[in-house]
Amino acid sequence: MEEKQVDLVLVPLGMGMLLCYHFWLLFTIARNPTRTVIGLNAESRRKWIFSLMADPLKNGVLAVQTIRNNIMASTLLATAAITLSSLISVYVSNKSSSPSSGFVYGNKSQLMSSVKLFAILVCFLVAFLCNVQSIRYYAHVSFLATVPEYRDRKEAIEYVARHLNRGSYFWSLGLRAFYLSFPLFLWVFGPIPMFVCCFTMIFVLYFLDTTSNFTREMHSHSIKEETTDGDVESIVQN
Repeated sequence: MEEKQVDLVLVPLGMGMLLCYHFWLLFTIARNPTRTVIGLNAESRRKWIFSLMADPLKNGVLAVQTIRNNIMASTLLATAAITLSSLISVYVSNKSSSPSSGFVYGNKSQLMSSVKLFAILVCFLVAFLCNVQSIRYYAHVSFLATVPEYRDRKEAIEYVARHLNRGSYFWSLGLRAFYLSFPLFLWVFGPIPMFVCCFTMIFVLYFLDTTSNFTREMHSHSIKEETTDGDVESIVQN
């Protein structure tokens, strides 16, 4: 195999492995959400917002402070993403020659170098947009979570919980874009480091995305206790 053809084999193979993993992750979230950290956290956030909005006047400060912390985290990631995008844009505009080094094995043409930098730039721009959307949803929830009229309206609380989870989903997508920037950055040094990074990242993401039996049992136990307490309260009221 020629040196220039290595990129045509290893790069699509590495990105295809990451794509297949995320298809599996989406399927697992839809079918068995408690097996994933994203699904388990979504249910925990839903329970959290229900417990806080049971008394918005009493718990409003806690809700706003917690959401503010999430806004600060999204703002930090958005700032980092747009800063890196600006630096890459300046580098590309001022670059006069291809950084072809002797230790880089693969396609060293000027066109391929531009494609690599453009892929990293798009990755950071997607991260910026996702974190901006996350800030948008979190800011909206900070107002809705403190409305006293929503106290006994289950439909309104469900609406707030959905928006809170959407903000967290966009934050997760922005974080995934940062993860994806690692193999794209290593692609600058050749397709082999990029492929190795993709292969390694699948195992790292699997460790970060899946839950253990202890976590699932603890979560199901808390749900059972909440259901039992609700049944007892309804019997006492009747």
